[in-house]
Amino acid sequence: MNEPSLSTTDRSQSRLGRLRERIRGMFPFLSGVVAAFLAFFLYNFLFPANQVTEAEVSNAIAGALASATPRPAYSVQVYQVIQPSLVMIESETEIENADAERGLGSGVIVDDMGNILTSLHVVAGATKIVVTFADGTRAEAAVVSEQPEIDIAVLQTATMPEMWFPATLGNPGSMQVGDEAYVVGNPFGLYSSMSAGVISGFNRTFQPPNSGQPIEGLIQFDAAANPGNSGGPLLNRNGHVIGIVTGIINPTDESFFVGIGFAVPIGTAAGGIGSPPY
Repeated sequence: MNEPSLSTTDRSQSRLGRLRERIRGMFPFLSGVVAAFLAFFLYNFLFPANQVTEAEVSNAIAGALASATPRPAYSVQVYQVIQPSLVMIESETEIENADAERGLGSGVIVDDMGNILTSLHVVAGATKIVVTFADGTRAEAAVVSEQPEIDIAVLQTATMPEMWFPATLGNPGSMQVGDEAYVVGNPFGLYSSMSAGVISGFNRTFQPPNSGQPIEGLIQFDAAANPGNSGGPLLNRNGHVIGIVTGIINPTDESFFVGIGFAVPIGTAAGGIGSPPY
């Protein structure tokens, strides 16, 4: 009759033994926690000036966020990319029994040979052509190739500046209506001006003033273009040249922009210098 009691006692003693072992095993951990709390309390008590408050943490975070530099706009990057390749073109045409007629336009260096693409109507019939590069260097230029059917001319100068870079040619075929479009040129002689807009259409036809031949297959855009922009580059968001600005539409007799401009696709325009079409 006593065996069940002894068995119960043994089991109780066994359980107490295991509990003591667990407590003994947890003692180092609990000691560490208590020691950490004590150390934290003593540090704050002995060095109150070094405490970091919630307000200080918030101010530090706010300061870091305020000093963060946002990524520059695409337009800023586009301008920086095309700037070394852009030129201003001044032309002079002798007119019998009259003062010389002066013209103004833009152009872009498109290859390692220093060839400059521009609109033919900017330099057509000119007796003198002067090109101004991005660093201010001025040099006389000559027309080495003409494509009247698309209003494109290729210029070369006798000398080049010490530092210059050809533009990167893009692929107009990869563009869609609504894509960003940028125009950089010299409207009204305002050197290296930039405007931004979107691609408005493709395969447009435009007949330049004083020309009986319409130009087909043009890119339509709405980035502001005015006299002086002709011959300058139309650019995508990467700063790659996708066209050469050729003209604007205005329902009046005035020569200012009303929202419709045209550019010759770069694959077509660069055909005159042997660049493969896209």
